Amino acid sequence: MTVRILQFGTTGQLARELLAQARDFDVEITALSRAEADFADPQAVVARLKAAQADLVVIAAAYTAVDLAESEADLAGRINAETPGAIAAALGAEGPALVHVSTDYVFDGRKGAPYVEADATNPINVYGATKLAGEQAILTSPARALILRTSWVVSSHGKNFVKTMLRLAAEGRPLKVVDDQFGRPTSAHDLARFILSQAERLAKAPAGDPVFGVHHFANAGEVSWKGFAEGVFELALGAGAPKVGASATADWPAPAKRPMRGTLDTTQLERTFGVTPRPWREALAEIVAELQTAERSAA
Repeated sequence: MTVRILQFGTTGQLARELLAQARDFDVEITALSRAEADFADPQAVVARLKAAQADLVVIAAAYTAVDLAESEADLAGRINAETPGAIAAALGAEGPALVHVSTDYVFDGRKGAPYVEADATNPINVYGATKLAGEQAILTSPARALILRTSWVVSSHGKNFVKTMLRLAAEGRPLKVVDDQFGRPTSAHDLARFILSQAERLAKAPAGDPVFGVHHFANAGEVSWKGFAEGVFELALGAGAPKVGASATADWPAPAKRPMRGTLDTTQLERTFGVTPRPWREALAEIVAELQTAERSAA
């Protein structure tokens, strides 16, 4: 069965990886850009949804400017909550299944251990609050929906932590990275392949199937931002890796608070889908190799 996927989003890390990895799966993706389906306009998005023929809908579009969201709460709310909710309502119980990507920022980071899906949510910034509102709007709709919470998404394209660290290292300035925030990095490549590998199962699954509801997806292994930066430099620069100093979150004041330990537990996903995310270092090695290949090709 060739699964017809309607994808919202074309330029984000996950959106690009879904399109790049689709060739390895029996899927046919129609991807809509912001110009074609602007999530700031829920009704326009629903109109595009109703005009399409699909077996599975994937929301790979979101408002992700965490700090800016503090001053653009209404816009972030429309994009992250109102529009996903409108999509789910329009799909209803009989329409295509839905995959929506959420975040570890729905938690406050104070648990002291990795979060499971049943843990109480308590976002501490506007971005997290809008993503949680999106989850709730979808879960209270009749749609057959899988919500994937993820964290620290990185890839070889777009703006992300890996590329930022390599740019700063190339500038030769002393580096200090936060060492008191912990989480699990997620390769957009791995997240995309997981979604695509489950496309047919999701499209066919009846309401109430365990594949629906909230699940956590992140690469294996907990690390601080400093430890993650050191991993990037070790893989990319080897003996030439710069020394990374430690700093505290308090040293970098920002409009939005961050969870200090938003680590996600993926046990439920592993049990439900029979898929175990690989270690983040293994996924990171692929990203670094892709960046180095692109750099050599551009030279």
